[in-house]
Order: sequence, then structure tokens, then C-alpha cells
Amino acid sequence: MPTKADRPYGAFPAGRPDTVPEPGPPPGPARDRLGTVLRRALPWLGMLAVPLLLGAIALAPVPRPEDAQPSPTPIAAMSDVYAKVAPSAVQIRTAKPDGTLRDAGSGVVVDEAGDILTALHVVQGWPSLTVVFADGTSSHAVIISQIPENDIAALRPQSLPAQLTVATLGSPSTLKVGDDAIVVANPFSLTRSLSTGVISGLNRSIQVPGQNRSLSGLIQFDAAVNPGSSGGPLVNRSGDVVEVRASRHGGSVGETEPGAFADREAVQLDVA
Repeated sequence: MPTKADRPYGAFPAGRPDTVPEPGPPPGPARDRLGTVLRRALPWLGMLAVPLLLGAIALAPVPRPEDAQPSPTPIAAMSDVYAKVAPSAVQIRTAKPDGTLRDAGSGVVVDEAGDILTALHVVQGWPSLTVVFADGTSSHAVIISQIPENDIAALRPQSLPAQLTVATLGSPSTLKVGDDAIVVANPFSLTRSLSTGVISGLNRSIQVPGQNRSLSGLIQFDAAVNPGSSGGPLVNRSGDVVEVRASRHGGSVGETEPGAFADREAVQLDVA
């Protein structure tokens, strides 16, 4: 009968093997050779991959400039356009024979000296001219320059308001048929009114009724215009002045007579 002396550390738990399994056979020589070959080939494969990658990059098509899609420029709100140009718009008044003033047309301040662009027919032949700025300040003004063939005149006021707002002049050459046509003027003595439409045509020419001359380089648009709008600025969607508006009285087909439809198409004189 076995005693504790035979198993001084007690019996092993049931089911545990008394012997450790023998380790498996070592890898064969063929497997060792394959691993050695792969280790030696990896650096060469890497060296071959680099020129292949560079060649693929060099052969990749380069995007043309015309294929690049620039991010769209945000379109200014119409209220922002109005806020930019309206403070530079002025009323032009002429004196009647009895000395009272009448609203003759509109204009726009174009430089720090307070010079005003308007339509020549608005101011021509009047002995006294008065301009009213956006803040209500008024001043006598004189004609300092005129271009009869384009019905454009420049006025210089004798005094300036405390705060003068100057319009930004743009280029009419950037206009396209279908672009926004935005007019700020003083129709029916309603100061700094906004009307909008589209550019209907470019480089128009018309014969001045009752005169042996024509006007050319005109821009046709369909924004509503009325008496008092003559000489007011036409601006683009950036709020830049691109034209000084002529009217029906100046020989164009723009300004509507009282009682006529206010959406007749107008033309604009090039100020560039």
C-alpha cells in the first residue's frame, strides 16, 4: 500500500497528464529557404516600386485651368446694393421763371470734390441749378463739363454736406444681356427710389426726335423709370455705377410720361 513517503507532495489532480508532450518537429529546410529568399527580395521590390509610382504620377492627366471650378461668388442682396449707392444719389432742381424750384432729374456723386454726373438735357439751358444731397443738404451747382453727343453733364456744387458719399464707378464693358439692371433715382419727387429689371440690349443707337443727331453706345433695360429719374445711376449687382440714365426727353426711349406705363424699356448712357 503506497504511503505519503512515496508521494511527498500529494497526488496530482485527476485528469492532468503526468508527462509533458514532446515538441513538434523543427521546420524543414525548404521553408527556411523560402523565407530567406523573401527577405532578400523585399529591398529590390521596393526599389522597383518607386520608379513605377513616379511614372504613374507623371503620366496622370493634369487638370486644365478651364476645368477648374472656382467657388461661386456670393450674390449681394438687393438691399445691400441699394444701401451702397443710395447715399450718393442726388436730386437736381431748376428754377422756374418765378424763382420757385422744380424737380428736374437725378444725378450721382462720383468724386471727393462732390462732382455729380447727370444727363445733359436735365440741366442744359437753366440759369440756376440746385442739388439736394441724401442728407437733405442743398447747394447751388454749375455745369463744369458736358458731352452733348452722349447727353452727359458734370456738375460741381458750391458747398458739400458734412458727410459726402461717393459712388464707385464700374465698367459697362462687363455687362451682359440678362444681367440685373438696378436704378436709383427720384421719380415724381420720391427721393432715392429703387427699381430693378434686366439688361435688354447693348450698344443701341437712336435718333434724337426733332434734332439732327443720334445717340449711340446705349444700354437698353426694362427697369421702371418715370419723370425725375433722368440722370440717375444704373448700377450692377455689386453696387457699382455703370451708366448714367438718359430719358425720353433727352432723345432716348427710356422715361415714361405721366399716365404712361412705367415699365417701358429705357436706355442708359455710357459713362466710361
